[in-house]
Amino acid sequence: MSAPSRFDRGHTDDLMTFLTASPSPYHAVASAAERLEKAGFRQVSETDAWEGSAGGKYVLRGGAIVAWYVPEGAAPHTPYRIVGAHTDSPNLRVKPMPDAGAHGWRQVAVEIYGGPLMNSWLDRDLGLAGRLTLRDGSTRLVNVDRPLLRVPQLAIHLDRAVSTEGLKLDKQRHLQPIWGLGDNVREGDLIAFLEEEAGIGAGEVTGWDLMTHSVEPPAYLGRDQELVAGPRMDNLLSVHAATAALTAVAATGDLPFIPVIAAFDHEENGSQSDTGADGPLLGDVLERSVFARGGAYEDRARAFAGTVCLSSDTGHAVHPNYAERHDPTHHPRVNGGPLLKVNVNNRYATDGSGRAVFAAACEKAGVPFQSFVSNNSMPCGTTIGPITAARHGIRTVDIGVAILSMHSVRELCGDKDPYLLANALTAFLEG
Repeated sequence: MSAPSRFDRGHTDDLMTFLTASPSPYHAVASAAERLEKAGFRQVSETDAWEGSAGGKYVLRGGAIVAWYVPEGAAPHTPYRIVGAHTDSPNLRVKPMPDAGAHGWRQVAVEIYGGPLMNSWLDRDLGLAGRLTLRDGSTRLVNVDRPLLRVPQLAIHLDRAVSTEGLKLDKQRHLQPIWGLGDNVREGDLIAFLEEEAGIGAGEVTGWDLMTHSVEPPAYLGRDQELVAGPRMDNLLSVHAATAALTAVAATGDLPFIPVIAAFDHEENGSQSDTGADGPLLGDVLERSVFARGGAYEDRARAFAGTVCLSSDTGHAVHPNYAERHDPTHHPRVNGGPLLKVNVNNRYATDGSGRAVFAAACEKAGVPFQSFVSNNSMPCGTTIGPITAARHGIRTVDIGVAILSMHSVRELCGDKDPYLLANALTAFLEG
């Protein structure tokens, strides 16, 4: 008998709200923290001494968040159940000297972040969001969520070869967005505009981490509205599901494991940062939790040895127009349930024992799941899974949701898969 679902279509509705509210990693972790706070979690500072009381806690660092719930009576060596994900998505990011222009156009100088489908950024109404750092060292989020920028495509009349040779984009010359008219580049213009937008005094901003986003909202799509089109599903879909699962299991109280979510930044460019999965953040938090509950190194070693992590990231649904690009025996479908992602060359961390853990969680939740492998003739992507397994010695399983148009400014998933994933993650965190 299938387990009763904790989540339904309302979860997907809330995912769409989450996507809209999270145009940058900094906004994504703020959105997750807001949901955790409503569930009784409280933020702890990395510079303070930690105490080992029961309850929900979380740490924010830049565009990353780690949250955990300590049940009453948890021993120092109690193992963790972790859901890992990432907050960043490929996009166009503002350069240190952002004010540019030519031939009567005012432009914003941008750099390519990660591996976007660059053509998907053309002729889109773009907003600008991110983090501003002030003279006193404090930070302020900013989100101009209205049509502000545009990367105009060259008319076909001036590029006849595009019809026969395909679109060819130079990352430096062809992707600089326009945002106004004027013959003179005014240094400091963009930041002065953002100071005004954020209600900050002129000249107070001394640093910034800014990025573009499509202002088109997520939407249900299709005759029966069984598809969802929206931005940054890779990988905010997993961040949202993990947050919902953690708050759900925390409400039950009595748990054999300590449930954790870890949403990292910088996955799209290798995870090597202080907020990335290849940095010390997760290990530091887990160790400090052990020590705060009176444990020592032996307790830490026992806890890590019994820990399992699900690395949740989006995967590829079979594309009806390019089915030959997929493995001929593995054709994941949208709304077919979460993916178990396997690669024997360790681009994914899943092995047979990890498969059994995930299968048990899906069975408990009454959720179907599918298997994904890449076509042998094509290189396989990777995730935070192998990094987490290698850095912390934690058994890790790679999973996710099947989508189309990965790394596009606007991706596509099934309407049921987000809440099927959330139900599976809940069962996993419950142990």
